[in-house]
Amino acid sequence: MGAGIARDGRLRGGALRQVGEALRRRDFRWWFGSQILSASGAATQNVALSWIVLQQSGDALWLSMLTVCALGPVLLLGAWAGALVDRMDRRRLLTVTQTLMMIIGVTLSVLAATGVLNLALILSIAVLTGVVSAVDAPARQVYVVDLVGPAGVASAVGLWEVALNSSRVLGPSVGGVLLATTGPAMCFLVNALSYLLPLYVLARLAPRHAEERIRAPRERGSISSGLRYAWRTPVVRACLPMAAASGMIFTMGIALPVLATRALHVGGGGYGALMAAFGIGALPGALLAAGHPVPSGRRVRLLALATAVAVLLVACAQNLAEAFGAMMATGFTSIWFIASANTLVQLRTEPDMQGRVMGLWNTALPGTVPLTGFLVAAVSQHVGARLGFSVSGIALLGAALLGWRALADRENGGTRRLAG
Repeated sequence: MGAGIARDGRLRGGALRQVGEALRRRDFRWWFGSQILSASGAATQNVALSWIVLQQSGDALWLSMLTVCALGPVLLLGAWAGALVDRMDRRRLLTVTQTLMMIIGVTLSVLAATGVLNLALILSIAVLTGVVSAVDAPARQVYVVDLVGPAGVASAVGLWEVALNSSRVLGPSVGGVLLATTGPAMCFLVNALSYLLPLYVLARLAPRHAEERIRAPRERGSISSGLRYAWRTPVVRACLPMAAASGMIFTMGIALPVLATRALHVGGGGYGALMAAFGIGALPGALLAAGHPVPSGRRVRLLALATAVAVLLVACAQNLAEAFGAMMATGFTSIWFIASANTLVQLRTEPDMQGRVMGLWNTALPGTVPLTGFLVAAVSQHVGARLGFSVSGIALLGAALLGWRALADRENGGTRRLAG
């Protein structure tokens, strides 16, 4: 077992020390920094896309269509993309996907600058982006294992949540400034340029642990074999529905504005404060996830329950102060939960099935968002704001209870991937 990890899965020296050890790895440190940059660039581009769609259509329904076009391919192609990741060199695959993302950014910038970017082009490009993302996301997750090895997966996944939440602050901030001062074309160009550092890192880094992985041979039925493997692996079968339910939590742009205006009776400032509260809570949650290298099934199911309860507390809040505290708790537990569940799934998955399982994970989160988003929107609009916000908590609670027994820790599988 790796140095610094006790037999019970706890850290010697504390969680923060483990996070520091992960960042002291030069290869991962470069990759981590490049991912903060590219994720922030993507968020900057999304601000401009949403603005143009709303300005050209005047109808918020088209924003939902943009989400469907961007995430629909992820839902449909996730299993196939995972099989592709298992067969190919992850570094080369990521070089292709990241280059395509950069080309898409440049194309959007040129189209916007020349004044020909319309709804049809935006939705078409969103579909293309979704196709690339379907391959890029599982490849990135498996590439991290190539960089740090199984013993560093938890820290890497937790730190990715730190990067993701940092991008949610940096990206929209940069996007808002650029949109107001230079226009959407510069937002798209900034996103394109943000892929230069990841491409440089990919060109320079040769993952130390890549040779330890067994790539799946090209065979017929590789997608169906991934589905069968996920079904007969209890932890994976339990965590995938919870990941799908969590998608509704991480797309609060659908339910939270309705809750803020109709139930809490606050304006844009109150809505912004609630979103900020989620981010404030999410950062320590991500750091805790990064600092525990071997998450247990019991921890994952308890965090799922805690997250469901926190969501329901937000829905039941009677004033902004109560909602603010509950949103902080939701951010804290949800990020800790989803990072731990992701890590647990990777640690309990055989190396030759890693890409396929991560492809299914990507299908569940965020691939199912186009479907669950419409459900949340319909309940919020036609039944009630509080119940609409509660849907994600109720779904996560149900998924956690269904997978409760599967997440009971068993000594024969808990640390299998960390041996050696």
